[in-house]
Amino acid sequence: MTTSAGPGADRPREQRRWTWEHPIGPRWLLLGDVGFEGSYEDDIPLALCAEIQGLFVDLPPRPRERFTLVGCTPDGALADLLDRLPAEALGTERAWLGDISIMAPPSNSPPSWWGEDLGDVVVLAQRPNTTRPEAVDIDLGGFVHVYDRTDAVARPGEVNEFVLLGRNEVRYGTCRDVTGVFREQAAPPVPQIRLLGCRPEAPLLTALGAVGQSTKAAQRRRRIRAEVYMVAADGSVSRVIDAVVSGTVDAGEPSRLGAELLDVTVASDPRAPLPRGILGILEHWYTGRPAEKNLWAGYDRELRHHWAGVALAHRSDAADRPAGTTYDLDGRFVTDIEGFYCALGEAINGPGGYFGWNLDALDDCLAGRFGARPPFRLVWHDSAVARERLVAGYDPRRLGPAITLEYLLDTLEAHHIEIDLR
Repeated sequence: MTTSAGPGADRPREQRRWTWEHPIGPRWLLLGDVGFEGSYEDDIPLALCAEIQGLFVDLPPRPRERFTLVGCTPDGALADLLDRLPAEALGTERAWLGDISIMAPPSNSPPSWWGEDLGDVVVLAQRPNTTRPEAVDIDLGGFVHVYDRTDAVARPGEVNEFVLLGRNEVRYGTCRDVTGVFREQAAPPVPQIRLLGCRPEAPLLTALGAVGQSTKAAQRRRRIRAEVYMVAADGSVSRVIDAVVSGTVDAGEPSRLGAELLDVTVASDPRAPLPRGILGILEHWYTGRPAEKNLWAGYDRELRHHWAGVALAHRSDAADRPAGTTYDLDGRFVTDIEGFYCALGEAINGPGGYFGWNLDALDDCLAGRFGARPPFRLVWHDSAVARERLVAGYDPRRLGPAITLEYLLDTLEAHHIEIDLR
């Protein structure tokens, strides 16, 4: 593995030029650590690779889950729903409840457990509890809030009653137990990642040298966790947010992609892959920043979110333009909140620009240092599109209330942004 010589050699690793003498140029750089125990480093060069299999895979939609509130004494909106709906209406849109938080009573709350949240909840059925006739068992359908669909959800110890809360901590009752929520870590949906046409550095070579050895020390030496960076045509790199190779090095063999290159197999830790559409997004940055706006417009909500993430990874450190500057937002494709972030990023920072990709990030950007210094003026063209689409309701992608146009306008105005809707 080589980097370009010259004054860039003393730059941070992610700012160097990463190249090799081979007809197939490297497309991926792995920075991380191998052989760690507990803590690990995140910037040790491990390998350049021509291809990576198993990191970008389209999974089927996450299936709805089923939960049971056992020995439940319902209250509030939950009790009202059960009282007014006949059994045949349960499981339909009329039995939609929204969100439920499952908490421990304040006097019995484990210090390391903050509760679990269920989203997009529908009441499926109810029946008398077998040991407490005055209580009921309630079947629910919905989703547990988890960062990754493979995450474990640990059952808290010493909790013999759960408090049920709706949004804004409205009381929904109590139950003695909950089934279907707490679970072990799921198996990885993609069991292995293959680094194809790989030129490993010394740490990864050490891991490969331990393959076939059965000792605990050898097993530890084969552990790998690495952030994945895209290598552009000029050898510069940018992090692919949430792209991680994590697991145990299982094999290495000569690669068909060229002499002195290896194909390395890693048995994956539980982790959902990223959608394949990200590869197409990254292509727009392979030879530099995109030259035209709205290349994101044809993507669905998930990929629009990742477009903004790629824009974040490629954002420049240029100084903010002066306060009072006017920016034009092209609103033709702001059909969802993700489209708003993409359009706003390009309004402020040009094609492929970034200016937030969630509400917290937007708040950070509005504080300055992301290309625009407030106060400024935002001319929102074709705002009728957002007025029609960014409306009140429930957002099943976010598992929470939809972000409305009015909310966005209030947020911008609170940061002294003058908005001209056209």
